[in-house]
Amino acid sequence: MTKTILHIDASARTDGSVSRAASAAIVANSGATRVIRRDLAAGALPQVDAHWVTARMMALNEHTAADTAKMALSDALIAEIEAADTIVIGLPIYNFGLPAALKAWLDLIARPGVTFRYTASGPQGLLSGKKVIVAVASGGTPIGAPMDFATPHLNFVLGFVGLSDVSFVWAPDVTQTAEREAA
Repeated sequence: MTKTILHIDASARTDGSVSRAASAAIVANSGATRVIRRDLAAGALPQVDAHWVTARMMALNEHTAADTAKMALSDALIAEIEAADTIVIGLPIYNFGLPAALKAWLDLIARPGVTFRYTASGPQGLLSGKKVIVAVASGGTPIGAPMDFATPHLNFVLGFVGLSDVSFVWAPDVTQTAEREAA
């Protein structure tokens, strides 16, 4: 059986990043046969704007060519999630929260009628059956600390779109384990 991983890195640092090293170690030890790579530092994702907000609420048969073009990146990001069995995210904590690049990714994947819908009993996530592993690194903000605004935010938004099987791991622990196993 093919195991596909979507590997997302959110660190602005491409060299010496602890979260990148940890997410790479998780992917390397996963046994995945296919890896979809999304490096959020390699090309900045656009911020949502008025056109995007309007187009995401329209039925597809109402889209103009400009609307379709505006939604193309969002569609591609969602297709990457749909193709994956597991999602691995390298998460650095910047100023106690998510990096702007990861927030932009979340904004682009949260789409009514596509990744979630509203029901009589409340919102329902439409992405399910996938595991998410988040390798967290920071300069001193432990996972779950009162000043950790990143992991609860990420966990909530992922759950909102249906990705509720989320594990947070401390990135330095992952990289130290990988180094010991390689020795």
